[in-house]
Amino acid sequence: MSDSLIIILVILIYFSPVFYQLGLVIKENKKGNKIPLKKFKKFLKYSVIIIIPVIIGFVILSHTNFLNYEKPLTFDKYDQITFKNFRGLEFFKKSLYGNERFAYVVTSIESDIDDNSVTIQSLFYPSRSFVYKKNTNSKELLTHEKYHIKITELFARKAKEKVSKLNRFEKNKIENIIKQAINQERKFQKEYDYNTFHSYVLSEQKRYEKEIDSLLNLLAEYKNPKIQFND
Repeated sequence: MSDSLIIILVILIYFSPVFYQLGLVIKENKKGNKIPLKKFKKFLKYSVIIIIPVIIGFVILSHTNFLNYEKPLTFDKYDQITFKNFRGLEFFKKSLYGNERFAYVVTSIESDIDDNSVTIQSLFYPSRSFVYKKNTNSKELLTHEKYHIKITELFARKAKEKVSKLNRFEKNKIENIIKQAINQERKFQKEYDYNTFHSYVLSEQKRYEKEIDSLLNLLAEYKNPKIQFND
């Protein structure tokens, strides 16, 4: 059964008493009895009041698991990351292309522009990332997901390289550099997943690992998140 059908079924079951009351309203209304209509409106009101916080809570937890929260991790914590850090909740999805061995990692390039300095860093979000079947021991899958984190770091360093080569502090130029890096990073992430088929094409996975590690080494001088302008 698809996720959408499950959601529809749950909603129908929840509102089944409402539908029953509606049937009574229609039946009694034909007899000229208006009292069931007032009861129906009251019943519907409380049903909606109850379900709205449930839906809001469901949406919030689907985005970030605050029940098992871990703050975003910077790239210097990379070697410490395991599947235990993947704390996000996935309520419905049970497979990826028919395979139950899958995970999803959330990363971002974050920046802070001050009067004469810029901070650019990559972040990994444990409570938004998830792995289906927490007891998986797949080193290959973990490696694949962690290289998503490396890709984000790579483009953060690319942005820092361009910013550090500016002759002077120019906020508009800096913002454009960061925006371009984010767009390029998202595109690269999609290509990485597509070409490796989410880690299953081993030759492509190894090719990307070698390429990403090499590029990160070339940009090693841009590890520091902060760039200071002296002017």
